[in-house]
Amino acid sequence: MAVLHLNEEGFDQLLESGKTMLVDFWAGWCGPCTMLAPVIEELAVDYDGQVAVCKVDVDAEQGLALRYGVMSIPTVILLQRGNEVDRLVGLLPKERFVQMIEAHP
Repeated sequence: MAVLHLNEEGFDQLLESGKTMLVDFWAGWCGPCTMLAPVIEELAVDYDGQVAVCKVDVDAEQGLALRYGVMSIPTVILLQRGNEVDRLVGLLPKERFVQMIEAHP
């Protein structure tokens, strides 16, 4: 499955579904965000059917960034049943994101 690019309405609909979500808060001008993008794409393929892998542009969706207290980007948040269970900030290797997902089956 491809990465889902969400606005607030789409985000809230997916959140209400209760699916596990991996959400990358990013911006087009952010170099580390651009470098992380291929990793996020790979995770979407690797966890297809298990985790909804999403991207939220903090410039376009400032309300979501504020709701989740995103102060630095990239910030990647793992949500289960609508609740935040883990968060990683910064450009990290793919293995760290895999560890985060696998720690919360």
